[in-house]
Amino acid sequence: MKCYIYLFRHGLTHYNKHGWFTGHIDSRMTEGGIRNARKVAKKLRRKKIGIAYHSGLKRSENTLKEVLKFHPECKEIIEDTRIIERCYGKLQKRSHKEFMEDMEVSVSKLIEKKYGKVKRDHKKRFAERLAEEIYDIYHRSYDIPPPGGESIKDVEKRVRPFIQDLLKKVKKEKVNVAISAHGNSMRPLRKYFEKLSTKEMLELENPYDDYFVYSIKV
Repeated sequence: MKCYIYLFRHGLTHYNKHGWFTGHIDSRMTEGGIRNARKVAKKLRRKKIGIAYHSGLKRSENTLKEVLKFHPECKEIIEDTRIIERCYGKLQKRSHKEFMEDMEVSVSKLIEKKYGKVKRDHKKRFAERLAEEIYDIYHRSYDIPPPGGESIKDVEKRVRPFIQDLLKKVKKEKVNVAISAHGNSMRPLRKYFEKLSTKEMLELENPYDDYFVYSIKV
């Protein structure tokens, strides 16, 4: 006998739309995000769901509510903060663009302080490249967290025990499960179930309007 895990991301939020670091900020879904959630719900409407999980953030909970409108058979809804979004620490509430601009200014000042006046064009090009490198490290590095935040490795550490508990519950109760997660908490979930390398996990892009399904022998 097989049971199924249905994994999906919350709908698009206002922070997502404007390119802001969201993390643990409880940003509302946009109208488009609500449509994303309803699209996932329609795709799953003919499936059977016995247990459902959300992270405790409203975007996760409200996406799950849309899905469960088609599933009166769902007997248990569980909040589990181990699948919450990655914490971006001091970057939360800041736009990606603002971070890049601030970093460019900081790098330019450091260059002038250390080496004196440099041609404006040269300084700007160097500052832009370095700012982009720092952004990529904080945004997609596996083991380097942003200031006061979590790395992807940190997220994986808390998601792994969730997966083990999830599998025990599925096998014990023999039920299908829906998980309303986040872009970064989905990465280690997909890594585990799809047998991906860390590099492959970091390259994942998780859609707002679709789901992934995994079968479990029980």
